Amino acid sequence: MTSHSILYPRQPVPELSVPTVGGGTWSLAEQSPENFTMIVFYRGYHCPICSRYLGDLNKKLGRFGDLGVEAIAITNDGHERAEKSKSEWELDALPVGYDLSLDKAREWSLFISTSKGKTSSGVEETPMFIEPGLFLVRPDGTLYWSSIQTMPFARPSFAEVLGAVQKVLEMDYPARGEVIDYQAVAAE
Repeated sequence: MTSHSILYPRQPVPELSVPTVGGGTWSLAEQSPENFTMIVFYRGYHCPICSRYLGDLNKKLGRFGDLGVEAIAITNDGHERAEKSKSEWELDALPVGYDLSLDKAREWSLFISTSKGKTSSGVEETPMFIEPGLFLVRPDGTLYWSSIQTMPFARPSFAEVLGAVQKVLEMDYPARGEVIDYQAVAAE
């Protein structure tokens, strides 16, 4: 059984580099947002919930940009399926990365599922695919916030994430959940 990494706020996140639909490579190390890089890991082309979710993000990218947040959606799908996601879901403004390895997904604390056949949209699932995750990474490469899921349902609303980012910036709110060894802290 392979281990499942746990990422902690205020700690460096793993390296991340993926090819993108339309050409080129996206690398977290090369990002220079004013406030955050938002990485949205999605299940793949087979997921109708992902379609709606990423469509909503695509519509809100300008508002995120106004808050100094740059975004990308990443899947473990191959190029062809990622390209279909970008075009059929009309993700004209949202960069889409693909070919995320399952080992890299584990480094990012993501859950992995096996195929159960076709989804409600009639599209065949890939043999193994990642479950959703949303991460805000500071320009220094440390984790600020994450939401990791085992199911495609009830993801963080981008309207709420926008409101939260605005409040965080206004209040200079620190990353929370940073305690790695709570027993050592309690003993101090």
